Amino acid sequence: MPATQNTALASPALASPILAVPAAQGPIAFIGRGGTSAPLDPADFGSKAAQLWRMQALGLNVPPAFALSTAFCGGERAPKRVERLLEEGIQYLERVTGRGFGDRRRPLLVSVRSGAAQSMPGMLETVLDVGSTAETVRGLMRLTGNPRLAMDCRRRFIEAYCEVVAGLPRAPFEAALRDLVAAEQAGSDRGLDPEALERLAQTYLDLARDSFGCIVPAEPATQLAEAVEAVFRSWAAPKAQDYRRINHLEHLAGTAVTVQAMVFGNAGARSGSGVAFSRNPATGAPGLYADLLFEAQGEDVVSGRRQPVGLKRLAAAQPGLADELKAGVAALERHYRDVQDVEFTFEEGRLFFLQTRAAKRTPRAALRIAVDLVAEGLRSPGEGLALLNGVDLDALVTSRFAGAAEPVAAGVPASPGTVSGRAAFDVDAARRLAEAGDPVILLRPDVATDDIAGLALAAGILTSVGGRTAHAAVVARQLGRACVVGCGALAIDPAQPRARLGGAEVGEGDWLSLDGEAGLVFLGRREVISARPEAELAVVAGWQAVAAEGG
Repeated sequence: MPATQNTALASPALASPILAVPAAQGPIAFIGRGGTSAPLDPADFGSKAAQLWRMQALGLNVPPAFALSTAFCGGERAPKRVERLLEEGIQYLERVTGRGFGDRRRPLLVSVRSGAAQSMPGMLETVLDVGSTAETVRGLMRLTGNPRLAMDCRRRFIEAYCEVVAGLPRAPFEAALRDLVAAEQAGSDRGLDPEALERLAQTYLDLARDSFGCIVPAEPATQLAEAVEAVFRSWAAPKAQDYRRINHLEHLAGTAVTVQAMVFGNAGARSGSGVAFSRNPATGAPGLYADLLFEAQGEDVVSGRRQPVGLKRLAAAQPGLADELKAGVAALERHYRDVQDVEFTFEEGRLFFLQTRAAKRTPRAALRIAVDLVAEGLRSPGEGLALLNGVDLDALVTSRFAGAAEPVAAGVPASPGTVSGRAAFDVDAARRLAEAGDPVILLRPDVATDDIAGLALAAGILTSVGGRTAHAAVVARQLGRACVVGCGALAIDPAQPRARLGGAEVGEGDWLSLDGEAGLVFLGRREVISARPEAELAVVAGWQAVAAEGG
């Protein structure tokens, strides 16, 4: 997730020296100035923390962080030991940021993020804005001169605590937000002023207490300890177990936890968060592929609940920052010699890199990327073959619909492929229709990663909101499913399995057709014509021949 994190990095160096920590051999590692001196092992501290360490070593702007080992995941954790490590980690962040966790004048807020040895996009939990209390919110107002930012962080933390830590249903809190936005005639949560956000935060606290018996902790240390426990606990969540089973990752030992200083993509019009791929992960085409939201924290982008904008909007508003992003993502691809999936935040015009990982890609994209990386000299032919491990080259085809037809709706293409299937509105319906032998197209307002079982069953996915870089779209590409997101003409009836699609009514079991490359939706069944990407396959065959000869 892009989590969104703190202007702490803009603070001048402290007068007292910060000595480098030795190579991480124990249960905690530090990332940033004076941090752990040697690279982190992803098996011990998760891929997320390992790549954060690598990015800051490469000179990219990374908020400081510390990570707790995967050894704490699973089984019983000694609470006192975890508490001591959290105190040690927070002391490190306070030294390098010049802020205090729970301080009423210069408060430090943190994100609490997951990270297994191999990436599991959106399957594990994140809690942002930890440390936001009734007292620290006033300090953040004074420190930043931005009352709206402070109150927005407060209500966001309460939302996250209730949903992720306490496990409360999201619907009542969403209803409270909708009611307030309507009463204030604000258009969306971004239109709420500081006073309205303060009332919303109190409404959330009252709702949690009165309807569910849940008291949101007022002490920052308690918030942190409970958020860390929730992230460790998410390893055993059904969606995480389903993802590991589907992707043959049962061997992974567990998740680490990364605690990172917040920077604020919701600070104002010159702030935002996004996700960028160094190449198109759907087709493999070269060029930066990015989605972002202004005045937003990272979860707004990767959750798929809001409609993002593209890089052109950032280039028009802040061209220097857009150039810096392009250069940073390109540097990461050169370093790793593979396509990168990069999460970023910018606060008041300053760019921060929050995560990089090898991009999940469609089989078709994997073929083109491997061929291009070898042609560009970034990989050898043998390494190109290794990049294609797990890709069934014999089954690899491109497809298009036969003949012409008028689409009933259009959206944002997120994963290529042409498919016809029966409409399903939830996982149970998808399973029922799939067991009857028919392909299924899953229709959802947005696709949460909780829907991983439905994504695996479906041949195609259609959503009314969301972007190309949301976690669910990433998973759809990894699974090779056709996917169209952000289809504004799709209005799903929450009370029954029906939807309006443009001017048409669609019920459960009705046939639809998706063109995931063009982002088009058609009524009924259509004939699919398939073709093989012969030119690229011929290149790979040449590599295989040389390898077979021992070259």
